[in-house]
Amino acid sequence: MSRIGKKPIEIPAGVDVNIDGQVVTVKGPKGTLSHTVAEPIVVTKGEGNELEVARPNDERANRSLHGLSRTLIANMIEGVTKGYEKKMEIFGVGYRVQAKGSNLEFALGYSHPVPIEAPAGITFAVESPTKFSVSGIDKQAVGQISAVIHGLRKPDPYKGKGIRYAGEVVRRKVGKTGK
Repeated sequence: MSRIGKKPIEIPAGVDVNIDGQVVTVKGPKGTLSHTVAEPIVVTKGEGNELEVARPNDERANRSLHGLSRTLIANMIEGVTKGYEKKMEIFGVGYRVQAKGSNLEFALGYSHPVPIEAPAGITFAVESPTKFSVSGIDKQAVGQISAVIHGLRKPDPYKGKGIRYAGEVVRRKVGKTGK
């Protein structure tokens, strides 16, 4: 048995879970998320406020889908109750961010500003010209847009300039020495 997959998923108060065949829909105070579970995996409501994820046999593909499905459903439940947030920082002279409505506009040393549109369900909050956060209820969407923003200007190993996740440690390199 998958150690992760066999754990029941606790459903907190205020969260409504609907199972329609292979489609699991989670509705909570922050919104609604839906996920289609892969074919051999079965999701059922257990005793009390619990969801159970099961697999038909121990084939390798089913074992990997078992733990994955359980984790995705648990992430959906956490998303509609607490939500997800990634804090990011900008380092570098002249590098900054500003909010333009619900979108962001970056000045990253290019000859033009770089706009980023907020996908559905994602909100941006600018705390200062060098600090901002990405938040939403879908963990995958928050991580994806954060990775896109991070890729606009990855941290430079020589000077440390670029966009970082809060707390990200950038390995610094020593420049070449002159004669």
